[in-house]
Amino acid sequence: MNSSINISNKVLNTLRLKNPKLLLLESCNNLSQLKIIHGYMIRTHIIFDIFAASRLISLCINNPSFGPFSLNYAHNVFSQIETPNLFMYNALIKGFSGENPIKGFEFYVRMLRANIVPDNLSFPFLVRACAQLEGIDMGIQAHGQIVKHGFENDVYVQNSLVYMYSTCGDIKAANEVFSRMLSPNVVSWTSIIAGFNKIGDVEMARELFDRMPERNLVTWSTMINGYAKNNCFEKAVELFQILKDKGIKANETVMVSVISSYAHLGAIELGEKAHDYVVKNNLSLNVILGTALVDMYARCGSIEKAIKVFDQMPERDVLSWTALIAGLAMHGYAEKAIWFFSKMVNSGLKPRDITFTYLLSACSHGGLVEKGLELFESMKRDYGIEPRLEHYGCVVDLLGRAGKLAEAEKFVLEMPVKPNAPIWGALLGACRIHRNAEIAERVGNILIPLLPEHSGYYVLLSNIYARTNRWENVETMRQMMKEKGVKKPPGYSLIEVDGKVHNFKMGDKSHPEIEMIERKWDEILRKIRLAGYTGNTSDALFDIDEEEKENALHRHSEKLAIAYGIMRTEAPVPIRIVKNLRVCEDCHTATKLISKVFGRELIVRDRNRFHHFREGSCSCMDYW
Repeated sequence: MNSSINISNKVLNTLRLKNPKLLLLESCNNLSQLKIIHGYMIRTHIIFDIFAASRLISLCINNPSFGPFSLNYAHNVFSQIETPNLFMYNALIKGFSGENPIKGFEFYVRMLRANIVPDNLSFPFLVRACAQLEGIDMGIQAHGQIVKHGFENDVYVQNSLVYMYSTCGDIKAANEVFSRMLSPNVVSWTSIIAGFNKIGDVEMARELFDRMPERNLVTWSTMINGYAKNNCFEKAVELFQILKDKGIKANETVMVSVISSYAHLGAIELGEKAHDYVVKNNLSLNVILGTALVDMYARCGSIEKAIKVFDQMPERDVLSWTALIAGLAMHGYAEKAIWFFSKMVNSGLKPRDITFTYLLSACSHGGLVEKGLELFESMKRDYGIEPRLEHYGCVVDLLGRAGKLAEAEKFVLEMPVKPNAPIWGALLGACRIHRNAEIAERVGNILIPLLPEHSGYYVLLSNIYARTNRWENVETMRQMMKEKGVKKPPGYSLIEVDGKVHNFKMGDKSHPEIEMIERKWDEILRKIRLAGYTGNTSDALFDIDEEEKENALHRHSEKLAIAYGIMRTEAPVPIRIVKNLRVCEDCHTATKLISKVFGRELIVRDRNRFHHFREGSCSCMDYW
């Protein structure tokens, strides 16, 4: 009430001034005040002044703090103007280009039909609407309008075109516009760099980045994020170090990319330093950054710190909860994952389909068959979420890991949607665990034609045959792989020591300390053999003799990484390793014995989950 009286007094006073129209609007701080001023403008007929009406519309468009209804309010004001001018149309095109791009286009068409000629301010937001929709055909039409009206050499219009074509993935068109620019500015350079990053050409993006005459923080963020999105995580963190060396303060957006890179590398020491950087530089622990930290700690093997960061977040959304549930699932903490899910639901948030993917995965790794099936049923019944192929795959994995292979096969055959390769692959993996060659053969005959170039399925089926002494079938699989030119992807293992990430590959001699590492492994091997290790060659390559198989086993990337970890770290510091492939059975057995013989905790993240090795046992309970 007092606010209304104050505004009323201000309005009455300014009406007496020489030019009340602008002063009235400049005094406005929120939408409710604007409505009062609008009312006075109607009563005093100022609203019929086209300039004053234009300023009213502009105020609604340019003040997002007025709330989500300000854009509609501007539209309502606009609809009451008998002859809207170019300024008004541009304002509405600008306003709707972000919120409702199609409507932005509609205003442009209405403007042309009203015989109003667009200017250079009309096109940047029209083109941005195309970028929002990622509609390349609409973008090409907008580009045609730009050429038609003679604005193809306007730098702001050119910038919008480079941005639009880059966003839509047409880097050739974006580069053509960029190359014709006489004086590209930092916005132009950043847009073209983003375009090359989008199509995965990070080398060209970096070349342009290095050639830039000047950069701003958005440019640094674009290049670092480009590296992270294209799985060049080491490059992302290297560039972040250069940014720091130049004395440039990173913002929250940069730190999200950097922290996500550390998460994929499993580099917890560097991740902790990045967290310290966030705190020391008073960066806001917003939902996105907080979620990235939760994910980083979980992926780096410290679920306790992930929970701690989660608890400290001032605000959480469904993705924050899902990140924590995913972390708990990876570590095999099924009951905790379900408990946090209940807390999320009780807080009033509705789970998404991806939340159920991780929940079902947690139940699978934890052997909670009944609970998993109950959650699967509740998806549609309680939350209206239609199960996707990923959810069906989780149920197959859940049943298969628990030894219910016939039930899992029946579930796949009766699915309401056609099963894809990962679903059949989950069943094949369960056959490996439970050594069921009969079902494995049926699955393999369906699966291999679906993905004839996927090496993992050939190897998996071959290993199942080998375990049941069906050597003719083993040879048939090997021959099929040779004929189709299928090769198993090289495995690698990452380990972080003293803030540096070391990458090991089987048979790779490039590490500067490889001779010492191999000697250390020989020492480890002697000690675990005394504890009962014999070496399981059944999962090794099956076209080499036993002596070669054993040598290959002992040079697996994970074993080299463990040897280096034991060389360079001391208890009680855990040895943390990240693998790109699934842990093989022999490495799993060897690592359990290493944890017992050397009294070390080893935390291994493979393609599927975490394994915490302590005192001769693994958290997965040999169930992975």
